[in-house]
Amino acid sequence: MSNQGSGGNVLAAICSFFIAGLGQLVQGRILAAILFFLLTWVNYTLAATGVLFFMAVPGLIFHLWAVIDAARYKGRN
Repeated sequence: MSNQGSGGNVLAAICSFFIAGLGQLVQGRILAAILFFLLTWVNYTLAATGVLFFMAVPGLIFHLWAVIDAARYKGRN
């Protein structure tokens, strides 16, 4: 990945749109990928129980954060 807005970042953002953390994994950021995936998955799972339906909001926030993070990643320069 070269710079923000590069084709690699766009691809990573699209990957994170479908599965949170996948874009970070494509960029080679393993820890960030695991954290985004787990945070999003836990919140969506709690929301699916029906009792904690309000947990969908933090899940959505983490999911959008993963997409934006993948799109804005600049690399180690």
